[in-house]
Amino acid sequence: MAAELDFVLTWTFISETSIPKDVNNMLVDGERAVAAYKTIRDVAIFTNKRLIVRDAQGITGKKTEIYTLPYSSINMYSSENAGIIDFNSELELWTRAGHIKINLKKGVDIRKLDNLIASCIL
Repeated sequence: MAAELDFVLTWTFISETSIPKDVNNMLVDGERAVAAYKTIRDVAIFTNKRLIVRDAQGITGKKTEIYTLPYSSINMYSSENAGIIDFNSELELWTRAGHIKINLKKGVDIRKLDNLIASCIL
């Protein structure tokens, strides 16, 4: 019997931001950037086909890792709005690649993301 890993990839979205111009180099035919969110060190971009997260690494941040999550790999998702005591909202994605948790700081519209993901996968 193989042991299962309970791995959760976690990102934090701080605020909505303008879509970076250089993201167009990464898009395929028919793909368009819809929204972008500032992360702790870089940016996450939602397109009509996938989520792209750029993660600056190292002291200078010149090394960058790119994560791409096609919406077609999402099996299930949940969204939780902020409460009175808990100021952050959460978006969780269960995918073929594993479990992804996105923490949204106060002011990030969880329902906008909820609607975006629903319109792309349903």
